[in-house]
Amino acid sequence: MMEKMNSITLEGVKEFPKKKLVGFRVVCEDMRGYGKQIPEAYMSLERRKSEIKQLVEPVKLIGAFKAQESSEEDDGYWVCFEVHEFENIPEGMVSLVVPAQKYAVLNFKGHASEIFQVYTHLHKWISENGYERVPGKWSLEIYSKWTESEDKVDLCDPVI
Repeated sequence: MMEKMNSITLEGVKEFPKKKLVGFRVVCEDMRGYGKQIPEAYMSLERRKSEIKQLVEPVKLIGAFKAQESSEEDDGYWVCFEVHEFENIPEGMVSLVVPAQKYAVLNFKGHASEIFQVYTHLHKWISENGYERVPGKWSLEIYSKWTESEDKVDLCDPVI
């Protein structure tokens, strides 16, 4: 029997500068749809990475979402790469600007299907350390490794 090799490391609170992102927006009727659609969007984006101009770090995939959407334009999950500037956005892709923000950051190594449960640890840490979550601002998931079997991802939850 294989043992799970998950690891969780709380990195504390970090200030991130404004991020310009280019990629795909995924919108599903229910949460189950995201489990299938997001990996497919990541694979498509990886295949089309060469079409994106001015990449900042071509190995870092970034997921962006708002835990609490305030409008229909905010609904969904953005699967992106960061760019220095927007230039000739490839057909079928979208651009998104995430303003500078303070985040509580947790590094997770394990399977993507378990990420949702890991947020419980992050939310508990935020509350225990005197911060307040801001679910109406952009949350980020920054992947330094993304495969079918393992992910290395920084979960970045906006705080004040």
